[in-house]
Order: sequence, then structure tokens, then C-alpha cells
Amino acid sequence: MENQSDNNNFLRFLKNEKFIEWQLWPTDELDLYWQNFLDNHPEERENVALAKKHFKNIKLSSYSLSDKEKEDLIRRIKVSVEIFDNKRKKRRRLQLLLIPAAAIFLILFGLNLIFHNQKELHNIKQEVIVGDLLNEQEIQLITEKESLVFENDATVEFDKSGKAKITQSNSEEKTVKLAETKLNTLIVPYGKRSVLTLSDGTKVWLNSGSLVEFPSRFSGSRREITLSSGEIYIEVAPDKKPFHVNTSDFNVVVYGTKFNISAYDNSPKSIVLVEGSIGLKASGGEEIKLNPSEQAIYSSSGTFDTQEVDVAKFISWKDGYLIFDNTSMEDVLKQIERHYNLSFNFVSGVSLKGLTCTGKIILSEELDDVMTTIALLTSTKYEKENNIIRITN
Repeated sequence: MENQSDNNNFLRFLKNEKFIEWQLWPTDELDLYWQNFLDNHPEERENVALAKKHFKNIKLSSYSLSDKEKEDLIRRIKVSVEIFDNKRKKRRRLQLLLIPAAAIFLILFGLNLIFHNQKELHNIKQEVIVGDLLNEQEIQLITEKESLVFENDATVEFDKSGKAKITQSNSEEKTVKLAETKLNTLIVPYGKRSVLTLSDGTKVWLNSGSLVEFPSRFSGSRREITLSSGEIYIEVAPDKKPFHVNTSDFNVVVYGTKFNISAYDNSPKSIVLVEGSIGLKASGGEEIKLNPSEQAIYSSSGTFDTQEVDVAKFISWKDGYLIFDNTSMEDVLKQIERHYNLSFNFVSGVSLKGLTCTGKIILSEELDDVMTTIALLTSTKYEKENNIIRITN
């Protein structure tokens, strides 16, 4: 593989079958091959790193593909990158197929998307989805005596004495001492995220649009917090005192575990157990036990429907990406709304029925990257002007 000096020479690796296979289905043999290659060609390290970065940003779940599908996937990726390589000098911002990451997204998602009534979709009149970028809001920590405000994503860590160290994503730090006997409230608006470490060592990840109440220190015979709205992933520290999570509709009794609770107002409320054991109890109902890799969905009748699930899909948000498996595009956009503080309005009878998504979307800091992916997934176009986003078919 000869070295090239143009600014896009990393593309050679994105067209290399062995490199693509290494990124999608790594093995010890492939790891050794590429390690030897880099040892023998140290001048290529930067190009390989850049190619891997592109793949990291767009890599999707590629499990359950047959050998024939894998070969076809590699072939199409090579063709797509070749198209980009030939046309890159004519690149325009919204010409999606000229963007290398977008081209690979298209191929990977193309193997997994399911389109129903495809002919009908091509014949309908142009429709528009209008999205508004909502006003930026701040994270708030409300205590007995004051309200602390943070512009950036924040990590809040309590020690055993009830003292809190607050670190924002811009590395700004602040330490405060809070009253032990009163509840504190952490409000994370849409478009922001936060991590809370409680005084017992329990760690709580708060997704966008979440509100949690908790004490500075746990007193009495049990540890207890309340999720008023939103979504949290929680890793409970071992302790003799039982741990309880309360919501408006049900309570969770923790017996040492890792789990995710989603309690958004406009979505089904659910619990997914990753490790350990928890008990669920709706108002007036009996406690039921949940096993690892099970999801319980709360119904309006006050009961729980349980099923086995892939837990990774429900907790990936805390690590900066979303995993979808035959997920409706309406649900995909709903999650994007929360993460980026958007509001999509479906006007002119826009319908996404029949469109599903399987794969992974990296929650990039650049909204354009994510919207480009969504446009590819839905065979639509998007335009952004100031705070308005329009999606058309």
C-alpha cells in the first residue's frame, strides 16, 4: 500500500477490504496484521488513525449478517468511498452522498432498514417536518438555601460528609456544603446531561429532561431517591440499607444492582435490569422481581409487562450513542429531540409509518452530523436555517 500525500489519503484505507473487515469484525489475526503493517510503515499511523476515527464515528451494529451480506457490505462501502474520492472537489454541504461518513452510513443502514409500502412513499406529495432548536437552558441544583446553575454538562459528587464537588464539562469546579436533613433537586434540561454520585457511592447518570430528588446524606433505615421525570441509569453501591427509587407510578426496591429507569411523560415508563436484582411495586400492587436482561413496562392499569431485551440498547445513551433495533423513526426522532433540545412538528400530514432503524447513531456535538444520518435513514432531505430545521421527502 503506497503512501500518498493528498489531504484525503486516509480514504485508501476506507476502500481497503482488509481494513473494513478489521473495523467491522476484528480478530486476533487481523489485529496482528495491522500491527505489523504499522510497525513496517510508521508514516501511515496518522492515516490509519484518521480512517479509524471515521469508522468509530459511524460504525453500526453489524451482527447477524451472512457471509454473502458481509461481502456485499464491504463491496458497497468501497464503491461509496470511491464515489466520494472522485467527486470530493465538488463537495457541497448538503450533498449527502459526497460526505464519506454519510456514504458509509447509507450502506450500513441500507442492509438493516425496512421500508414498507415503498412505492406509495415515492408517489406522495412533498411533506415537511419542521424542527425548532429550543432555547438553551441550564442545569440546576436546588438546595435548602440556594439554587446553583451550570451552563455545561455537570458531574456532581457527594462525599460521606454531605459535601458536594461539582465539575462542569469545561473543567470548572465548585465545592459546596449542603444541609443533611433536606432533599436536594437536580434538574437536567433537554439538551444537557449530568452524572450524580451520592454520598454512599451510588452513581446516577441523568439523561436529558430529568429531575431527581435526593438527600445530601442518607439517614434512617433505608436509602431513597425520587425520579420525578426523565431517565436515569444507576449503579447502586453495596450497603446494609436497602435502596429505593420512587416514581409517580411505581417504586423500585434495589437489592444491589445496575439498572435503567425511563419515566418521560410522553413515553411508556419502563425499567431495564442490567445486573443484580430489583423488586417493582405499583401503587396498591404486589411486588414483582425482575431478572437481569429483563425489561418491565408499566401500563396504565397499574401492572407490568416483562420481556427479555438487549440491555445495551437501553443504557448506551450514557456513553454518548444510541442503539436501535427495528426502532420506529418516530421514536428515533423523539430521542434526538431530548438529546439536542429540539422540537419536531409533523406538518402537511408527514408520516413515517413503516420506517424502522437498526444500527447505531453517535451523539455528536455537531447536530448537522446527526441530522445528516437521519436524512439518510429516512430517504429525506433536511435544511437548517437559524433555529429552524426542515425535513422534506
